[in-house]
Amino acid sequence: MKERPIAERSGPLQNRVTPFGEIISTAERGLLMGNRGGAIHNAAKQLTSRRWVSNHWIICLLEFKGRKMELMAPGQYTQLFFLDEATALSAGHRPCFECQRTRAKQFFDAWRKGNPLLVGEGALRVDLVDVVLQRERLTRDRSKMMYETTIGELPGGVLVVRSRSPKAAWLLWQGRLRLWTPGGYTDDEPARSMERVRVLTPRSVVNAFVGGYVPAVHPTGD
Repeated sequence: MKERPIAERSGPLQNRVTPFGEIISTAERGLLMGNRGGAIHNAAKQLTSRRWVSNHWIICLLEFKGRKMELMAPGQYTQLFFLDEATALSAGHRPCFECQRTRAKQFFDAWRKGNPLLVGEGALRVDLVDVVLQRERLTRDRSKMMYETTIGELPGGVLVVRSRSPKAAWLLWQGRLRLWTPGGYTDDEPARSMERVRVLTPRSVVNAFVGGYVPAVHPTGD
């Protein structure tokens, strides 16, 4: 299939990840990039029916060592973009060890501390974290896996779904709830500890937050 010139495109590429793990098209720009282990696009720079290639869903910097890549180039991995780290972690991604080595080490140290029963006494392997995250990302019908609890049981940085708005994601941050949008956070409200919510952020990542990892949040979150 012959690739269409960029000028002929009617809108932005479908490459932006939501807290639900869905990949959408939006003109809004994100602060981080990532991938899901390989190419999930075709020669026309459109997504195929696949949504991942391997368990290795990573979060990368937008710029690293001056490298430049064409978006959705033939035969290359599909670049995905996130509003911020809290969004990427909610979708089931984790920091990359190449371009984010310091952040990755911090994340894995906190993940070990927060998930002792999963790690055991041996060395924590990247593959173990990726396998656990894959198990926590999706249900059997490929819908977003969530679990229910109260706001008061959660650390800051998680994204949740409230009963009044089942298709919206809210960030719990600094004792407040902020509505997620592709361009940033809006609708700032106080977090009420007894409110029951469904948690989008994978359980082991929530435990990593309890273990000391603090996700980076878009400036609108503050």
